[in-house]
Amino acid sequence: MMSGAQSANDIRDMLLDAAGLSLDRLPMLHVIFDRMSTSCAEHLRHMAASPMYYSLSGLESGRVTEILKMYEANAVAGIFHAPEWDSHILIGFDRDFIYTMVEVLFGSDGSEPPVEEARGFSSIELRMAQTLFEQVAKALQASFSLVVDTKFKLERIETRMDFAIIGRRNNQAIAAKFLLQALNRGGEMFVIIPQSVLNPMRKALSHVVTGESSGRDPRWMKQIATEVKKTEVTLKAVLEERYLSLGEISDLKIGDVIELQATPRSRVKLESNQQGLFWCHIGQSEGSYVLKVDELIDQEKEFLDDVLPR
Repeated sequence: MMSGAQSANDIRDMLLDAAGLSLDRLPMLHVIFDRMSTSCAEHLRHMAASPMYYSLSGLESGRVTEILKMYEANAVAGIFHAPEWDSHILIGFDRDFIYTMVEVLFGSDGSEPPVEEARGFSSIELRMAQTLFEQVAKALQASFSLVVDTKFKLERIETRMDFAIIGRRNNQAIAAKFLLQALNRGGEMFVIIPQSVLNPMRKALSHVVTGESSGRDPRWMKQIATEVKKTEVTLKAVLEERYLSLGEISDLKIGDVIELQATPRSRVKLESNQQGLFWCHIGQSEGSYVLKVDELIDQEKEFLDDVLPR
């Protein structure tokens, strides 16, 4: 016999299964799929010479058959087994996605018109789809690691959506849709996960993990930091500044001497883009002038010195 608490939980789960998940109450799903989108985009950048843009375009819920019906005769689907979930998920590419990826990966420049022929997928296209399925599954696995660790193993590829069923046909599921853009064309990728898989994770998916809401990719962040550090910056050493009127400047002639109050012991201001960075001392080494950094310039103090009367 079931206890009262267990019976109440079972009834609650049955009601939730019937009503469907409220995606608004599962913000972590958006974070997971955003992160997956970023990971896929990063991988594709290394595979293709042409610029490619990859983004999450929507997240919706519905019955598996209703979702797949939109892609009938127009997509290829990969069926994956998730052992830790004891369930299956589906990843699919529509026809435009496949055609666009083939052109990009084989070096097209986009000058040819897009393929609009409704034909069966060739063996090359299916082989390419299998490779992409495996890469996307790795991105999905890494993204879901924010909540739970699981693996996705590709079991088979289907080109008929009525054969690409995961579980019962009328089961509730969520579908994440991604937009690929390249060569002035694009296509769609979709990921379908049964609601029964996500129900046990409702609490974990109901809040955003701190520090992960932007879906940052560590490799991409490291590359950005490396490139930023390579940026060339012009430094200027200012010994002293003199303020002259326009009339005084117009009267200057070759041979005139402008007197400065600075001495060899005066500090030099090191700045970049008119922004003071350090106070330095000037000296000589091996016949060249050199600067020795003395202290960091206090930006707040400098600002107050400029605006307050002396």
